[in-house]
Amino acid sequence: MSKLNALIAGSTGYIGIQLVKLLIKHPNINIKYLCGNTSIGKSISYFDKTIKNKKLPKIIKFNNNLLNNVDVVFTALPNGQSQKISNKLLKKNILIDLSADFRLKSAKEYLRWYKIKHSSKNNIKNSIYALPEISKKKLKNYKIISCPGCYPTSVLLPLIPLIKNNLIETKNIIIDSKSGYSGAGRSVHKKYAKKNLYGSLSAYGVGFHRHNSEIQQELNNYSKNKIEFTFTPHLSPMFRGILSTIYLELKKNISINHINSKLLRFYKKDSFIKVLPVNSLISTNDVINTNYCHVSVCKLKNKNKFIILSAIDNLIKGGAGQAVQNLNYYFGYNIKKGLM
Repeated sequence: MSKLNALIAGSTGYIGIQLVKLLIKHPNINIKYLCGNTSIGKSISYFDKTIKNKKLPKIIKFNNNLLNNVDVVFTALPNGQSQKISNKLLKKNILIDLSADFRLKSAKEYLRWYKIKHSSKNNIKNSIYALPEISKKKLKNYKIISCPGCYPTSVLLPLIPLIKNNLIETKNIIIDSKSGYSGAGRSVHKKYAKKNLYGSLSAYGVGFHRHNSEIQQELNNYSKNKIEFTFTPHLSPMFRGILSTIYLELKKNISINHINSKLLRFYKKDSFIKVLPVNSLISTNDVINTNYCHVSVCKLKNKNKFIILSAIDNLIKGGAGQAVQNLNYYFGYNIKKGLM
């Protein structure tokens, strides 16, 4: 069986480690290079003991010559760095980016939200915002596959079908999301040293979290009406997982059961989306260490309003798993390869 050679840049962060663990299981992938900056010469097992007995290359510093020997480049780097690599890609290379560098279709918006001047504006048009279940048929047309952020993944999967089919009011959508602290990266322990990270719940980025930008961009793509929403993220005292609670208003003459049926039909061929019976109470524990997204439509006492609960593992479905899923769609592999 022929294998693709892969390079992972940013292999020692939480997402990078998770990506390594998934690709080890993928029968069509050979991990050719693991790249890092402060970990050069170390084994990846130094950062995660569970991959101690796997035969993997030592961590090296990225250089452009490595691109000659790989088919796929995965980047799980700080924002701004994947752009530089994208400028050096060869014809044979596909870039699957897990940072925010190509999520926004406007360099001006990227500067506004990330405070970094985009250094690869020409490549924005060569990239696709790749929420797998939504964009799977379009991936082959692009050289740069941009994986969505973790919060937007949990929000967009249930909302896009409803907005696309004009089933909900598009004003005053309220999104309350709670994430495991791994979503803030390895520096989270320093950043929140005084916040009792392991014993308290913390709101952050209130009103201006960067993921507002991609949620707005993507929802706008499916609506003729102006989308107005409020998004508030929280860090919770668990390592991984996201639970998003989305407060919505029904269009006139639309029922909760119709909403649930529409979601079931929309995702009936998608292995990793589970739309549960109405009023199912879900938790992050249901999806931890999987690439699944669980969705539940719940009734409220006010008959024209309802809640959607959406649960994912931020490091897999909201990160590395999504990257592998996009890889499988792009190359025509079985969608479950590396993920089951």
